[in-house]
Amino acid sequence: MSASPEFESVVKSNVRYRILIVCFVIAFLLYLDRVCLGEIVKTQQFLSDTGLSKEQIGQFLGAFFFSYALFQVPAGWLSDRFGARLMLTIYVVAWSLCTLLTGVVGTFAGLMVARIGFGIAQAGAYPTMSATVRRWYRFSRRGQASSLVSFGGRLGGTLAPFLTAMLIIALTGWRETLWLYGIVGLGTAIAYRWIIRDTPALHPKCNLLEQEHIGFPEDTRKPELREILPMLKTCCLSLSLWLNSMGQFFINVGWAFLITWLPTFLKDRGVDNTQGAMMVTVVLAMGMVGQPIGGWATDASVRRFGLRIGRVLPICLASFVAGCSYIACAYLDSLWGVVACCAVVSLMTDIGNPSTWAFMQDVGGRNTAAIFGWANMWGNFGAALSAIMVPQLMNYGSKSGSGETLVFLACAAAFFIAGLAAMGMDATKPIGAIEPSRVEA
Repeated sequence: MSASPEFESVVKSNVRYRILIVCFVIAFLLYLDRVCLGEIVKTQQFLSDTGLSKEQIGQFLGAFFFSYALFQVPAGWLSDRFGARLMLTIYVVAWSLCTLLTGVVGTFAGLMVARIGFGIAQAGAYPTMSATVRRWYRFSRRGQASSLVSFGGRLGGTLAPFLTAMLIIALTGWRETLWLYGIVGLGTAIAYRWIIRDTPALHPKCNLLEQEHIGFPEDTRKPELREILPMLKTCCLSLSLWLNSMGQFFINVGWAFLITWLPTFLKDRGVDNTQGAMMVTVVLAMGMVGQPIGGWATDASVRRFGLRIGRVLPICLASFVAGCSYIACAYLDSLWGVVACCAVVSLMTDIGNPSTWAFMQDVGGRNTAAIFGWANMWGNFGAALSAIMVPQLMNYGSKSGSGETLVFLACAAAFFIAGLAAMGMDATKPIGAIEPSRVEA
């Protein structure tokens, strides 16, 4: 029996939860398609089909992070300008097609083109979803909502090694596995387009009570093309945003090792593919635990210590613990001990992550997606550096047998720098809004 109109008028709708679920699924797919390559490049079938050296594999893996980083701001701005519904649909379709293409080509040049295109297409995903959370969730719940979206990404990344290893066996090839991932992505894009709307007011099933619960934005005007340079200028003049960007850069220098070179590290220690995939899955699964903890921690920290201290405290503490864990990796003889310490790194990274997201939502205003893209750009430059840095450090230390130690200590230092940078961030100072009257035609 359907509810009466009187009953419907006094009960707020819950459309915001559906929006969060679909963003969760997109984030899951985002990391599934991204992390699966770490498992694929270590297989004998991939190495035989492509003939890539370890240095070329490092360039191939790093190419994603460079293109992903460079297009963060443009992709974020396009989402602010044309809306999440249109742009994220385009982004998901594009990266799914690039996933399919990766499974078709076999040369180094072809793989690089597919991977660069993949990075460009994925660049707008998190900025767009961050802006969506800002529009669909009230201030006091942004940390938790952001943590659930990030949790979806970490779940996809966590399952990617084991799921990819199993699918390679079941489908008898790495190419077929990528084709399946691409097809699933295209279906997800269709579902997203059907469910999402850019704002609560535009959704036919979001009633006035839910809109009042979420809150009405003060500035709904979409940014214009002529505002890009003034917006970038405000980014360049914000010390807090530079410190946030610096923190993301160095956190990703340390964290990216887990999704790029850890599978190969384990294989080189004599661990078979299935067991190695399970170990990496365990490591990344700790990030799943860290996301909801971090979401709760950042909101609770803000309530307890205020916005200035509360936002940065989880990032600082988590970064310092992650750095100490990498130092332990450098001096442990036990392989499982190293895996356990890497799991702590994964946990701490994701405990700090919701605070990073919430900070950008706090200061971003109607340019949240572009602001997010700016900071995330620097973070992915860090990940690109990590993918290329690891084999270089290993080669440098090969004669003395200290290559692995150098890698772990470099990752530890990166986390310590990130923790120090976070201390200077101030979420109480929004990025200056661009007034239409102040922008020259």
